[in-house]
Amino acid sequence: MLEFIYVPVIFGIVTLGIYKIFELFVRRKERLLMIEKFGQSSEGLDLSQGILFPAKQNKSFAGLKAACLLLGLGLGLLVGFFIISYWQTHIPMENRMAFHVRETANIIYGASVLLFGGLGLLVAFFLEQRYIQKDKSQKS
Repeated sequence: MLEFIYVPVIFGIVTLGIYKIFELFVRRKERLLMIEKFGQSSEGLDLSQGILFPAKQNKSFAGLKAACLLLGLGLGLLVGFFIISYWQTHIPMENRMAFHVRETANIIYGASVLLFGGLGLLVAFFLEQRYIQKDKSQKS
């Protein structure tokens, strides 16, 4: 039934697997270099202050981006459904299965999903900027 999706899914899984393997080796090498750097330092480490790693200092907004993107995609599908439902009520019954009608419906769905998904990412960007500005003003 969904044979058309097997190739992209398998390709995505293999690509993600290869990426994660490379990332694993690169991170291992990076950690070893950091351990070596701290070991060669002539001055003693003050462990009471803690070691600040760059990954711990920056806040990640991946959850916010994913949430806004998925909300936008869902809203886009919903709006596309309502547009097509309204639009098809004005088409005679014998023309509803015509090729141009089905293609237009596909274009409406695709356009609304992309539009609202992009708007969701734009909202996530503005929320991140607001949070960063608030964080900077609190630190100052």
